[in-house]
Amino acid sequence: MEENVVMEIILNSGDARSTAMEAIRLASEGNFAEAEKYLENANEKLITAHKVQYEMIKDEANGKTHKIGLLEMHALDHFMNAITVLDLAKENIKLWKYILAK
Repeated sequence: MEENVVMEIILNSGDARSTAMEAIRLASEGNFAEAEKYLENANEKLITAHKVQYEMIKDEANGKTHKIGLLEMHALDHFMNAITVLDLAKENIKLWKYILAK
């Protein structure tokens, strides 16, 4: 597998995770409009990473196998971590809205 393909997953997933974490920080300060923008941006980065991962899966389904090494496993680990952080960020922001409304 080409290294640049793997790096695209790592970079977009890492950016998605960092952006989701920043959305939580913004929400904790009561800046919900900006937090929502950050969530949207994180989601867009995650979609980009997912498209690359999907192409890898599609290749394999069509018989084109890839040698999976540590870099590829690292990329998929970043991807799964970003999904989890984004999901938790959405819930965390809901909690901040509730807490700060009191």
